[in-house]
Amino acid sequence: MGILASMCIVLAAAAALEAGTPPAPKRSTQYGHTRLDFDVPGGRGFIILPKEKRAEGQRPWVWYAPAIGAHPNANNGWMLSRLLAKGFAVCGCNVGESHGNPRGVRAYDAFYAHVVQHYGLAARACLLPQSRGGLMLYNWAATGRNAARVACIGGIYPVCDLASWPGLQGATRAYGMTVAELRKCLTDHNPIDRLAPIANARVPILHIHGDADRVVPLKANSAELARRYKALGGAMDVIVVPGKGHAEIPEFFHSQRLLDFFLTHGPAASH
Repeated sequence: MGILASMCIVLAAAAALEAGTPPAPKRSTQYGHTRLDFDVPGGRGFIILPKEKRAEGQRPWVWYAPAIGAHPNANNGWMLSRLLAKGFAVCGCNVGESHGNPRGVRAYDAFYAHVVQHYGLAARACLLPQSRGGLMLYNWAATGRNAARVACIGGIYPVCDLASWPGLQGATRAYGMTVAELRKCLTDHNPIDRLAPIANARVPILHIHGDADRVVPLKANSAELARRYKALGGAMDVIVVPGKGHAEIPEFFHSQRLLDFFLTHGPAASH
């Protein structure tokens, strides 16, 4: 592309933003469906559109995280293609390695508002946190009134405790704090300590997690979150996969029970 053409594209995008009209989303194909990528304040969002048409405001959707690099990828295809075939939109927002920090949560707020308003999605989303996506989606759900915007949470070995992964030292850069500073306010940023709003909103939760996971250990993450969530009166189950670790394998990604969980709670939230 020539310099003049590149300048024209930049100027056109700037003019659109100044006029209050976002640039046209980038169109591609994923899982055999149309995918649109677009910018939101603080992040880069996407939506994969189902072929089935539903009335505006009654369109169920699953919100996947982390939308980093190639994720969601081919390994997510079994689950997501089946949800798309049932009329679900599939969405996500790349906020980088936020580890669930306030900046990432604000970007998620902007993303949520954009997809609900511009694509007519249901007011309540089905959250699909995978691995580090647990920090991102749980911290968004626990902030402000967002718990009321969640239909259900179905996680694949999600991180639920910052101290477990990436560890306080590993999270300092994302949070802009020292280890000592982060430790003092850890309960303000840690999913396992922020479950009350989600439980009060009666959000059903289902996790699938391997008992041989050494990266995101079952006991410190899904099992501990389930213990605390049930103590708050919340409804949660954990599918334990024996002998499996933190791997992108069919035992986690081809779970019929997790698929049925979304199919049950997604359409119910859209009416």
